[in-house]
Amino acid sequence: MVYVYKKNERESADGMIKRFTRRVQQSGVLMGVRRNRFNTKGKNRGARREEAIYKSRIRTKIDRLKKIGHFDDDALKELKRKMRQDR
Repeated sequence: MVYVYKKNERESADGMIKRFTRRVQQSGVLMGVRRNRFNTKGKNRGARREEAIYKSRIRTKIDRLKKIGHFDDDALKELKRKMRQDR
């Protein structure tokens, strides 16, 4: 929605700006933009499913590494690198 305003005869620039701001506030455009400013679109079903599968696989591998006592930060980085390559 685009609003085009022309200055009326005998109208100051301040008057035109006030008229414009009042019209924008009454239309509710500004409130809608502020409300949706930080909204992001959610992941689709396939992406959520893939993420859940990835998390469950990495969890089982981490548990296995913890059981044998080989789990640390380096092992986690290596595990994630290998999982990315397998995709």
